Amino acid sequence: MSGLLPLLPPTALDYFTSLVADDETLPLLETAIAIAQHEYPSFDTQSTLTEIDALAARLKARIARDAMPMQRLRLLNRFFFQELGFAGNVNDYYDPRNSYVHTVLETRRGIPITLALIYIELATQSGLDAHGVSFPGHFLARLRMPQGDIVIDPFTGQSMSRDALDALLVPYRRRHALADGHEPPLGAFLQAAKPREVVARMLRNLKEIFRSGQDSARLLGVAERLVILLPDAWEERRDRGLVHAALGARFPAMADLAGYLEHAPDAPDRPAIRKRLAELGHDGTSRQY
Repeated sequence: MSGLLPLLPPTALDYFTSLVADDETLPLLETAIAIAQHEYPSFDTQSTLTEIDALAARLKARIARDAMPMQRLRLLNRFFFQELGFAGNVNDYYDPRNSYVHTVLETRRGIPITLALIYIELATQSGLDAHGVSFPGHFLARLRMPQGDIVIDPFTGQSMSRDALDALLVPYRRRHALADGHEPPLGAFLQAAKPREVVARMLRNLKEIFRSGQDSARLLGVAERLVILLPDAWEERRDRGLVHAALGARFPAMADLAGYLEHAPDAPDRPAIRKRLAELGHDGTSRQY
């Protein structure tokens, strides 16, 4: 039929947008895998999901139906850390590929959050109650066991004692020391991380890597996803605007920066953002700020 425009296939950003549209249905592992599409737009996330399912099937075949949770955990740890050889990438921790689940599957090296996601998926498919913990400075996995919760460091494979967890918290407590001396208990830091929080942490890891490396082209893909993921986080809109400006995209930059000023009236960096807008040629008439 003439006159009809052809239907275009969804882009990688369209796909990501659909995945994170609703908190109740956000598929954490699939979304985490899809993050890599900012750099590999045609990458097939389903192939990585299938690969993880195949690993889970291998593990489940070794677990008796009546196996107790502790036995299941021992088999999981042996399979994941010893047989498959997953471990932290101590030689190149800030390699962005450590944040891409499909690359971590291939190399068996990653950072705590990507290792934890694969570990937790295998644990869950093996009948264990596992979730991620967005611990300050170090993502962890927590498993609910009949005799008490067990916290695993996916970077080393070690079970974390209370003393070890307290030691990990020392830098955070020093940076956030409260005037009245009151500090949250350890348990407050061990709550299950929500899927949206996990994806945001992964993206912000990449954001810092690309920003430190002044890689604006790759940074833009991450910034786009953070704005989609956290539509009310206006600092992410500001940061995307600054990336657009660095890439010479004046009008998208002005829209983001003006929007930030409109929605963040108490932001301490307002003078700097106004100055950047003026440099971009914004005359202040399209928005009141």
